[in-house]
Amino acid sequence: MAVVEVHPSDLPPVRYKGRVYIRVGPRKGIANEQEERVLTERRVANARSFDAHPCIEATIEDIALGQFDAYRREAVDPETIAANNRNIELQLASLRLYDPKPACPTNAGILLFGKNPRFFLPGAYVQYLKLPGTDLTESPDDQAEISGDLHSILRELEGRLKLLIQTTMVTVTALEEKLQPDYPKWALRELLMNAVMHRNYDSNSPIRFYAFSDHIEIQSPGGLYGEATVENFPTRNSYRNPVIAEAMKSLGFVNRFGYGVQRAQALLAQNGNPQAQFEFDEHSVLVKIFRKLP
Repeated sequence: MAVVEVHPSDLPPVRYKGRVYIRVGPRKGIANEQEERVLTERRVANARSFDAHPCIEATIEDIALGQFDAYRREAVDPETIAANNRNIELQLASLRLYDPKPACPTNAGILLFGKNPRFFLPGAYVQYLKLPGTDLTESPDDQAEISGDLHSILRELEGRLKLLIQTTMVTVTALEEKLQPDYPKWALRELLMNAVMHRNYDSNSPIRFYAFSDHIEIQSPGGLYGEATVENFPTRNSYRNPVIAEAMKSLGFVNRFGYGVQRAQALLAQNGNPQAQFEFDEHSVLVKIFRKLP
């Protein structure tokens, strides 16, 4: 049997624990170090997450720089900002919101601070429906396409949650009553934030946020990602959008990575709601949250 020598650099990238490892070194047929460097840079670019990829059609003019400056003050310590003499492009690039090589914002830059994200990423919105019954074919009581930069989307989602949740006075003891919500606000919030953070932004489909009379459905584009599987969900996860995830943490929309679903299930149990149900396929994740029964 003939033995074929394979140089390590001829092997494909290897994914391990959510990271992609690339074997480097001079390859057969590569004329010089410059050509090797170009090939390596291309492979690194291909390994980057979608949110870190350049949004080629966009320019820095498509970024709301005032919003970015406010975010930078949350994400970067004041001493670093005070000592920073870099131009705005390099400031954006330091947070993976701009790619200096093609001289354009990244997808994360457009999603987080774009003046019109849907122009570049058509599926970057939330389709909201409030229905009077349990059938999707009924005429909705309320509907909206919630779009804009992610900060604006998340703030509007929080506002709509407040309007959705209903509270009633329930008897605790003969001398005590308390207000009881039909859904725990923070459980719904965690599951919505999870959908925004983990969705596939390369898809033209929106997040679907449907409120029925007896339950709420949140469907996000993109199936389970990386190390997450149906068998180990939700104890294992990988970040499809690490730049967006870090930004959401800096902005205060998430507190701890990897515990959103478990926390939501615990809050539902504490409020007396059934456990949320998850359905997975290759293209989406659907979660159903059921109203607390009287």
